[in-house]
Amino acid sequence: MAMIYYSLLRKTKTFIFFRSHHQLQFHTSSISSSSSSTQTQKPLFSSPSTQNHSSSLIVNQILTAILENRSFDSELSSSFPNPQWTVGTVCEVLRSIPRYFFQSCESIGRQKGFRHRTPLKQRILKQESEHIEKGIHVLGPGAYRDPMKVKLGLDKALEFYYWVETQFGFSHTEITCREMSIVLAKGNRLNVLWDFLKEMERKSNGLLVTTTTVTCLIKVLGEEGLVNEALAAFYRMKQLHCRPDVYAYNTIIGALCRVGKFRKARFLLEQMELPGFRCPPDTFTYTIFISFYCKYSLQTSCKKAIRRRLWEANHMFRHMIFKGFTPDVVTYNCLIDGCCKTYRIERALELFDDMLKKCCVPNRITYNSFIRYYSAVNEIDKAVEMMRKMKLMNHGKPTTSSYTPIIHALCEAGRVLEARDFLVELVDGGSFPREYTAKLVRDALKSTGETVFEDELWRKIEEGIKIRYNQVMQVKPMMKQILPSA
Repeated sequence: MAMIYYSLLRKTKTFIFFRSHHQLQFHTSSISSSSSSTQTQKPLFSSPSTQNHSSSLIVNQILTAILENRSFDSELSSSFPNPQWTVGTVCEVLRSIPRYFFQSCESIGRQKGFRHRTPLKQRILKQESEHIEKGIHVLGPGAYRDPMKVKLGLDKALEFYYWVETQFGFSHTEITCREMSIVLAKGNRLNVLWDFLKEMERKSNGLLVTTTTVTCLIKVLGEEGLVNEALAAFYRMKQLHCRPDVYAYNTIIGALCRVGKFRKARFLLEQMELPGFRCPPDTFTYTIFISFYCKYSLQTSCKKAIRRRLWEANHMFRHMIFKGFTPDVVTYNCLIDGCCKTYRIERALELFDDMLKKCCVPNRITYNSFIRYYSAVNEIDKAVEMMRKMKLMNHGKPTTSSYTPIIHALCEAGRVLEARDFLVELVDGGSFPREYTAKLVRDALKSTGETVFEDELWRKIEEGIKIRYNQVMQVKPMMKQILPSA
C-alpha cells in the first residue's frame, strides 16, 4: 500500500508518492495555467525565518526541482530570469534538505530536544548499512530513514551548491560552506565531507573553512551519534589550518560525554588544565561534565552506579571551585536537578542555599526541579510553597512546566478543586496547559460531580493548545500521512 505525503498549496496541489520506499514519483496538477499564478502561490516549504516573499518563492522552486529530480544545469537556470541569490536564500535551501529528506513522520522521537529520547550510542555506519540491506530495523538517529530520499537530498544539495556558483556567479561565504558541510554530516556522507572541506580550504586559502565551521561539524556529528568521527574532525583541524579554541574543546567534550566516553573527555580536560595551555577551560567546560554525570546517573537503576555518578558530579563541582571558577546558575541547575531526580533533597537544598549566599540568582528552572521532586513524593504543599516563593522573590514567572507537576499530583491525591484552581490560575497568567493536563482535570471534575470549566475558559484553553501545536509543527515539521484514494 502506497504512502502519500502531501502538501497543499493555495493554487497548486502537489503530491509526492513514495511507493515501497524505493520509487519516487512527483506529480503536479495546476489549477491555474496562467504565469501569474506561480507568483502568487503560497510557499510550499515556508519558514518563519524567511521574511522576503521573493526569496521564499526561489526556495520553493529549488526544492520542487529537487523533488522532481531535475538536473541543475543551464536549462534550469533559465527558469530564474532575475534571481536574487543571497546568503540567506542559499542557506535556507540547504537547511531545508535535512528537514524534508533525512526525516520521516516516524522519526519524531529522535528529533532535537525531544523529551523521551533513548540514550545516544556510538553508531557504526557500515553495520547500519548491512542491516538496512538485510531488512533489519535500525535504531538511533538513523532509524526510519529512507536511503533513497537521503541519497537524493545529498546529491542535489551538492549539485545546487556548485550550480549557484557556476551559473550565477554567486560567491560562497563561510556561512554557506558551513551549511553545506552540515548537510553532508547529517546525511552521514563523511568521505565526501572531508574532500569537500579540503577543496574549499584549497580554493579560498582558509577563508571558507574556519574554526567555527569545524566546531559546528563536531557538534552535528556528536548529535548524530558519530562521536569517533567528531573526534577525528577535531584532530583534523590542523590539516585544515584551523586552530581549536575553547569552544571547539567544549563541543568535543560534550560529544564524548553524550555517549559516556568520560575518560577521553577527562583527558582533553587535563590537557586544557596544563599550565600555559593556549585554551584553558572555562565555567562551561566543567558544567558539561556535571550535567552529563547527572544525566547518566538517571539512565541506570543500579544504586551503586547512581551513587558513583553523583559523587563524580559533586567532585567536579568542588574541583571547579578549587581551580578558581565561580559556578553560574546553569552549573547549579544541573547539579540540583540531578540531586532532586535521585532523591537527594538535602544536598539539593544545600546547593540552593549556597546559590543565595554567593548572590547567584536562581531562575525558574531551579525552582521547577524542587517542584517536580515535591510533587513526585506527594509533598504538594511544599511544591506550592516553592512556586509561591519563586513569584515572591521575583526569580521567575511560573509557566506550564511549573504548574503541571502540581496539578497532576493534586489530581492523584483527590484534591480536584485545588487542581482546577491552579489550572485557572495558569490560564490567567498567560500560559496554557498541555492537552493531557486539561483533559485530566476535566475528567477528574466529571468523576467527582463537580462543576466543569466554563465554556469561555475551555475555548480559551483549546485555542492555546492549538497555538502551541502550530508552533511545534514549525520547529518539527512532519508531512501528513494519509491512505491512498481508492
